[in-house]
Amino acid sequence: MINGRLLRDAFISASNNIANNRQAVDELNVFPVPDGDTGTNMSMTISAAARELERIGDDAEVGEVAKVAASALLRGARGNSGVILSLLFRGFSTGLRDKVEANGADLANALTLGVAAAYKAVMKPTEGTILTVSRVAGEEAAKKATETDDVIEVWQTIINAAIDALEKTPEQLPVLKKAGVVDAGGKGLVVILEGMMSVFKDNVIIKNENASASAPVVKATTAVADSDEEIKFGYCTEYIVDRDKKIDRDPIKLRAYLESIGDCVVVVDDESIIKVHVHTNDPGNAIQEGLKFGSLINIKVDNMRHQHKSTVIEAEKVAEAPITPVKPERKYGFVAVGAGDGVCQLFTELGVDKIVRGGQTMNPSTDDILHAVEATPARHVFILPNNKNIIMAAEQVAPLSSRKVHVLHTKTIPQGFTALLNFDETVDSKTNHMAMMKAAEQVSTGLVTFAARNSHYDGQSIKKNQILGIENGKVALVEEDVVKAAYKVAKHLYKKGTHSVITIIYGNGMTQQQADNVQELLSAKLGGDVDITVVEGGQPVYYFIISVE
Repeated sequence: MINGRLLRDAFISASNNIANNRQAVDELNVFPVPDGDTGTNMSMTISAAARELERIGDDAEVGEVAKVAASALLRGARGNSGVILSLLFRGFSTGLRDKVEANGADLANALTLGVAAAYKAVMKPTEGTILTVSRVAGEEAAKKATETDDVIEVWQTIINAAIDALEKTPEQLPVLKKAGVVDAGGKGLVVILEGMMSVFKDNVIIKNENASASAPVVKATTAVADSDEEIKFGYCTEYIVDRDKKIDRDPIKLRAYLESIGDCVVVVDDESIIKVHVHTNDPGNAIQEGLKFGSLINIKVDNMRHQHKSTVIEAEKVAEAPITPVKPERKYGFVAVGAGDGVCQLFTELGVDKIVRGGQTMNPSTDDILHAVEATPARHVFILPNNKNIIMAAEQVAPLSSRKVHVLHTKTIPQGFTALLNFDETVDSKTNHMAMMKAAEQVSTGLVTFAARNSHYDGQSIKKNQILGIENGKVALVEEDVVKAAYKVAKHLYKKGTHSVITIIYGNGMTQQQADNVQELLSAKLGGDVDITVVEGGQPVYYFIISVE
């Protein structure tokens, strides 16, 4: 039998274990763009539960501990993997309701209910994912529970079955097999189950290896990231080289040098400029090396450790702040997720009441979105996630909110803009929801970013830092020049007779001139049949976001 103290400690141990293995799980992400955040999302989700459980005393009952954990997981859920994890433990909590202690059969039944809750919430479950791993574990646990109710034997069966199912995920999802990896969410779940087992079997809470030496042994991760000791290179350094035509030096040499003093190196060049981004502990040396190729403009150096600490403090304030709903003075309101000052300004101009900062690699939690909804002075609030990995977290807001919540399944920033433009205040919420989504689905979205890792994806061999052109969610081309990539993506997406407007949103680190160059290339190719607009978005991750409609 396990009591409330053991279950509490098991959740905390699980949180620490996934925190320790977060990066390894992130790196299992198949898609080569910088969005490998499955481990991070799962860690941040369960750390919300660990923080709440640290306040629970040793005399708490199993049912109470499970309920507190489930509630915190729900509100702290980030990304699809985090939401599914929260759903698993919500069902798990149902199975342990009102129990003082629990045996192995109770745990097996609780996991089975958790799996059912997770599958029910996913409209089109995909096999070969965390769902499969949890289902197989639950099925084997139920079988074992007919033989014994010993906690250790049942939980070990759960872990063994989860590992076996995880190893088979590449056979169920061809994209995993091609990449030579197992499912990241499934791996994260195994790590969490193993963290719990450490307490059930040995009464040992796995330490958070990222916690400071002076901190207590049991310490949950923060709301936004682990300790800043993980930040190996402390200065994000960016600049643009105005190339000196008299200097005949290959930018490859600049990239090679920067890689020797840092990481996250991006060097993009054309005939007139070289765009540089690097994380390093020697920003001065990075800048001096750039001067060997010409004069420098737009120099920017940020202390990432300082930014991290400030972000942690602010995130903890928000997480602990009570939600006080504002008075709903009107019928309709809007909450949108977005990143970049220009993008957020555009949303505001289109009538959005509250912006939740986030997006790719920065998935906001259900609680983040809930705070924004409750701060919106409207009875009906439309949420625009604008990213496929945020939709599930947004959908969890509805049962928690005092408003009537409508989640639009917008998967990109351009879809969010178009949905807002098609809102009609004179019709009801259901009609608006249908009309806004119909319009959003007609938008084609192009993205230009960089490869976060070497990979082989969809028949293409991709090297780290190469420029990627993404068309409606699929990697369509690999380039060395960011302007050419943006031009090709927009040209591919444009269909004469179907489309008439192209919007080019340039991101952080890109210049107006580069965006204008894309516009000029498109105008020369497509003629006067299309209206091309350039907008400064300032968004991270994506050099360009391109809307074609």
